[in-house]
Amino acid sequence: MAKTRQVKALLFDVFGTLVDWRTSVAREAGALLSASGFAVEWEAFADAWRDQYQPSLDEVRTGRRPFTLLDTLHRHNLDVVLHRFGLDRVDGATRAELNLAWHRLDAWPDVPAALARLRTGFRIAPCSNGNISLMVDLARRNGFIWDAILGAEVARDYKPKPAVYLDSVAALGCEPEQTMMVAAHSYDLAAAAALGLRTAFVARPDERPGRSERLPSVPVDISVASMTALADELGCA
Repeated sequence: MAKTRQVKALLFDVFGTLVDWRTSVAREAGALLSASGFAVEWEAFADAWRDQYQPSLDEVRTGRRPFTLLDTLHRHNLDVVLHRFGLDRVDGATRAELNLAWHRLDAWPDVPAALARLRTGFRIAPCSNGNISLMVDLARRNGFIWDAILGAEVARDYKPKPAVYLDSVAALGCEPEQTMMVAAHSYDLAAAAALGLRTAFVARPDERPGRSERLPSVPVDISVASMTALADELGCA
């Protein structure tokens, strides 16, 4: 714990770490599209939509596409997935509403209370690939109280590019070693650690059953089973 004593700020991955995107998107898609007579396996639909996520970010990360908000990328990816599932008849207004499913994701049950505890001892902010309006809506829906909203839109790039972490650290007035990245994904933590940030892994085995990490695959400063355990580990009352 000696390495974490100087930590002043916590940055959080959001999708999967703080919110349950899979169940939430499946619920939203099922409710909206079933009303129009469409029927597919909605969790498979959510998975397929999420599978388009990293490839679309790569278009920006590699410079093949200028920085584009995640909402816009999600909307393009939705068209791809609807076609794959034979749902081309879904109209434009319904597509626009369905794209907002990502703004209505539910938090994992342990998150709101744990974030409130962590905020008593640290500056806290998301460091997400989600755009600011998306992060605002998730915060309002789930009762997250942030000290700032940081991440991709501020840095104009996508994790795990260094600028996303470093611009977030700088915005909080900290040095990398004074900042801890919290995530359920080893690649995110490895990228942050390479820049000098402290790291905490929070297991989310239910994010995508059979594919989610139960333990980190890279060295981390803290590895816990929940956000509640993280607050305990960091001594937050």
